[in-house]
Amino acid sequence: MEVIVVDNASKEDEASIISERFPQVKVIRSDKNLGFAGGNNLGIKEAKGDYILLINNDTYFKEFNIDNLIKRLESSEKTGIVCPKLRFAWGNNPIQFAGYTPLSSITLRNKAIGFGEEDKGQYDTAHPTPYAHGAAMLIKREAIEKVGLMPDCFFLYYEEIDWSMMFTHAGYEIWYDPCCTVFHKESQTTGLNSPLRTYYITRNRLILVKRNYKGINKYLSYIYLIGIVATRDMIKYSLQGRFDLVKAVFKGTVNSNIKF
Repeated sequence: MEVIVVDNASKEDEASIISERFPQVKVIRSDKNLGFAGGNNLGIKEAKGDYILLINNDTYFKEFNIDNLIKRLESSEKTGIVCPKLRFAWGNNPIQFAGYTPLSSITLRNKAIGFGEEDKGQYDTAHPTPYAHGAAMLIKREAIEKVGLMPDCFFLYYEEIDWSMMFTHAGYEIWYDPCCTVFHKESQTTGLNSPLRTYYITRNRLILVKRNYKGINKYLSYIYLIGIVATRDMIKYSLQGRFDLVKAVFKGTVNSNIKF
């Protein structure tokens, strides 16, 4: 097993610190922040293994038992990605992810199965899921070679959803397998209600529709996301006095470069 850390243009040269403290780790230092997809793609290009585990920097294992995830990948040629169970890193470690429901055809709404629930073993059965979770996913190298790298046009948020759609269109299945659990500190990088997060979520929802939706549903989604969601958010943030978030929503909508 090889361990690769991508230092995605951190303000401090953390690559040098990691190299000194952990010489067995391969460190890649990017001079430019390439975003979530771009950073992961740097690591993927350098990896030599048949299976690639993408894992966020705000996660940890209590038990590093990924062997069963590998067995899930090897169980079928159709399986391209497998995700572990995700639990939050606080309190009694409620569930964050036990698979996803499909996105609705217009509103892009869906749910993470088990979100916020106490883990009583109710989601301890493996099953297919329409999308992988970006915080932790194990992928076949041969599948990546067929599908392509993670789309880097998003920079932050929704790229794993788009990538999952690319895998599905190429004939691969994505699985959730609770044989392994990862604990997630969620949004430690951007903050739960920051202008950065608000901007990219607003922008990238529209880019996801632009790249993947067709026909009347595409334009109905645009109308819903701009006419209802973005407008509602700007009114809400104005009433809260969060004009930084109002600006983020407006910029995100404009910078999506959609065309009716």
